[in-house]
Amino acid sequence: MSGMMQIWQLGEQGLLQRLQRFCPPDIIGDDAAVLSFPPQQSLVVTSDTLVDGVHFSPQTTAPEDAGWRAVAANLSDLAAMGAEPLAITVSLALPRETEVAWVEALYGGMAACLERFATPLVGGDVCRSQQAVIAITAFGSVMRPIYRHQAQVGDAIAVTGPHGAARAGLELLLQDGQWRDLDPQIRQNFICAHQRPLPRLDLLAPLKQLGVERLAGMDSSDGLADAVLQLARASGVKAQLWGDRLPMPAGLSQMVDSDQARDWLLWGGEDFELVLCLAPEAAERLSQVVEGVSIIGEIVAGQGAVLQLGDRLETLAMDSGFCHF
Repeated sequence: MSGMMQIWQLGEQGLLQRLQRFCPPDIIGDDAAVLSFPPQQSLVVTSDTLVDGVHFSPQTTAPEDAGWRAVAANLSDLAAMGAEPLAITVSLALPRETEVAWVEALYGGMAACLERFATPLVGGDVCRSQQAVIAITAFGSVMRPIYRHQAQVGDAIAVTGPHGAARAGLELLLQDGQWRDLDPQIRQNFICAHQRPLPRLDLLAPLKQLGVERLAGMDSSDGLADAVLQLARASGVKAQLWGDRLPMPAGLSQMVDSDQARDWLLWGGEDFELVLCLAPEAAERLSQVVEGVSIIGEIVAGQGAVLQLGDRLETLAMDSGFCHF
């Protein structure tokens, strides 16, 4: 048995008392949280589940990073809907032998991400399980939601940043010895992209200030190509990406060849950027106001999505990306 205290030694109530210090004291303690809500706004609710061995592992993710990523994934979904975060709840399923220090480190990572985006943790649940499972529900508010189904022919396709960095970071953690000569700063940037992604809530204010009223969008957590395909499918249109405009992260070409780099960029996933379809003039203004926003394609008549590589068009297929089942 490990010399570290395990959660079965604390018991459920003892563990809850330890975790309540991560929550606002004036909200926690009853059967449910009571939240104030901005007038004339809609409630946005999203949930996400992370499973040990599927979404994180000791080899690639410290508990602090697992906590950060769990929160970031949910806040990214709120950002994709154009919603400001209000609060989150966390439900944990844990083996009884889980070390208390691991759970507290997990919540420390959650708290660090939540503090950055001024979002409180207002409750949740704990129970026993054969493996660690983190289930988060996030609540947000929005006046004009961003939906996937509002892309129109003639729209530009814009993204908020480079793609492929998170996948590169994961590969570095899994097989670090393969890229010993990689620039240390690039290495750190890629690992940080995997372990500590930033939800693009910073984009909400510029979109309001520019008066962008119609756009379609979603986040790219399952891959850039997956997001483009889903937007096209939901809107009944065709997306055409320009191969020479794809947002390649600096240094990716030092790790892999151009074909592999493009595959990671399109299908790597977990970059947590936003993919938006909006009028070309609005996209151009947004790219001038927000650093890193780039226009990578357009919406045309038809169905599905294609990638233009010189004179050749390559069809993008949904089954190329990650699928749980």
